[in-house]
Amino acid sequence: MTDNSKLKPYKSKHWVYRALVLAILDFILMALSFIAALLIRFDFKFSVIDQEYVDQALLVVPICAVLIIVLLFIFKMYNSIWRFVSFTEFERIVKAWVCFTIIVFVASVIDEKITGIRRLPIAVWVMAVVFGFVSTTALRFGFRFINFFNRDKSVTKDCSNIMIIGAGACGKDAIHEIVMSRHVNARVCCAIDDNPVKIGREIDGVPIVGNREDIPKIAEEYKIDEIIFAIPDAKGVDRKEILDICSTTGCKVRVIPGIYQMIDGSVTVSNIRNVEIIDLLGRDPVKANVERIREYITDKVVMVTGGGGSIGSELCRQIAMAKPKLLIIFDIYENNAFWIERELRAKYGDSLNLIALIGSVRNTNRVNSVLDKYRPDIIFHAAAHKHVPLMEGSPNEAIKNNCGGTYKMAQAAIKYGVKRFVLISTDKAVNPTNVMGASKRICEMVIQMMDRKAQAMYDRGEIKVRTTFSAVRFGNVLGSNGSVLKIFEKQIAAGGPVTVTDKNIIRYFMTIPEAVVLVMESGAYAQGGEIFVLNMGDPVKIDDVARRMIKLSGFTPDVDIKIEYTGLRPGEKLYEERLMDEEGLRETEENKDISIARPIPMDDEEFVAQLDELLEAAKAETAGIKQLVAKIVKTYSPKNEEL
Repeated sequence: MTDNSKLKPYKSKHWVYRALVLAILDFILMALSFIAALLIRFDFKFSVIDQEYVDQALLVVPICAVLIIVLLFIFKMYNSIWRFVSFTEFERIVKAWVCFTIIVFVASVIDEKITGIRRLPIAVWVMAVVFGFVSTTALRFGFRFINFFNRDKSVTKDCSNIMIIGAGACGKDAIHEIVMSRHVNARVCCAIDDNPVKIGREIDGVPIVGNREDIPKIAEEYKIDEIIFAIPDAKGVDRKEILDICSTTGCKVRVIPGIYQMIDGSVTVSNIRNVEIIDLLGRDPVKANVERIREYITDKVVMVTGGGGSIGSELCRQIAMAKPKLLIIFDIYENNAFWIERELRAKYGDSLNLIALIGSVRNTNRVNSVLDKYRPDIIFHAAAHKHVPLMEGSPNEAIKNNCGGTYKMAQAAIKYGVKRFVLISTDKAVNPTNVMGASKRICEMVIQMMDRKAQAMYDRGEIKVRTTFSAVRFGNVLGSNGSVLKIFEKQIAAGGPVTVTDKNIIRYFMTIPEAVVLVMESGAYAQGGEIFVLNMGDPVKIDDVARRMIKLSGFTPDVDIKIEYTGLRPGEKLYEERLMDEEGLRETEENKDISIARPIPMDDEEFVAQLDELLEAAKAETAGIKQLVAKIVKTYSPKNEEL
């Protein structure tokens, strides 16, 4: 482990040493400026200079040198890293010298006899100030130019040729960072921008040579190896179109993320990432009402079941930002819980009241014990088995964990006065062809039934707190464990082949942060019994996703990397649906990306009886469990041989 206490003094001494050297150089330059000014004023004839001028100069030079050093220090001109010097430092130097000139003028007016300043010719003062300003500025910018020339020499002949797309502020920062970096063996050859006014101009010596239509031609002309997309605020449609054009060049393509994804908003080489599928979806990121979310989460006890999973861990991250009274991470997998707890403690320290608990949602005693002790106000229920093919082989586990776990959590929520209960559901619950999707549809039915039960109990005075139940339904999330994106990335890195189940299979996609923030916002809108449906844009063909990812990695599909079609897996269907025919859909007034499905009427007593029978059968490892599922979920359509 590194001892930071030993590093800090070293860094401090290093800074003091460099600042001291720079201050000495400034002192010398100030003295030389006055000497040069005197010599020029008297035509370089030292013998004709009046001794009184020499005496006054000997008095004034040390005072003025110390004064400018103090002013430069006040304006933090000894703190900068000079190989990155920019207009900001130039502006500070100007301010320091303006202050210097004003102070000298005021001092000469106040007490001419003491300072003797006005006895030097005005021309000497003017030239000394000009020479001093130029020399102190040149000293600092000289570091940058020396670094630039050394950097240019260090770039080898086999370096990567880079094209920057976007000649705005982000593009300029990217060019500057690459040019000034000592660790990147690359050369920025050209930039692209759709603004015709910019074409033909330069950024840091890099020519802006065309617009998006010119990308293939320019990439070939300049022998480009890598393209960097530097328009973080581009609309989704424009981003997709430009990246599609880039994919035809055979160049590796990378992206600079939006400012909200960067810690301090600055562009560095480490910020530049590979193209992700979200860049290719052709839609803008969803927007959420953050204030509405904070209103109902801040200072509340919030519990996340499955808190270490892909969705659960992101829920924990975003809940932590809303400053809850207590965040409870509840997960059966200790490693998952450990890592998200460690991450949040490292980020928030003592400012976040956090506890990670191990337990199963299937264990009634454990669930009741936790809820009785901590009395959560809000529960986000993300614990579930989600992998379709695995659950086809273990259907009883899907029922026990998904249906049984949800039922037990919902019962405990009412018993211990939880105010809001939000179920994480899936579009696979709509007209399911697999047991995982059918189990999640049963979970939705549990939520709606339990909401009606909670209302009835509250009306009868049996409970003091009315638990509001709701569910949120969305599709595939990018970057989750076992997601198609992760699989494709590994297959491309291994040189292929990339496996696609069917050439025509399509899916809805959304990033994990997008899905989670809408889940949290949906919880704020819940009045009871709603199934919220998230807008995920248009569905995307998985085959297209695979081909784009291969191209944007610098390879040619079916040539460099093969694509193999493996056939639909057990329980998998070609397309997912967001709604059942009977449900219908209405948008929420607050957010167009969140809609509400109309509840389907059902007999609660009959449903509870069927659910109890199903859970008992699952415990007994019944072979015909799917038949019982089909009795409850009328839209469930497994293969005939499975019934």
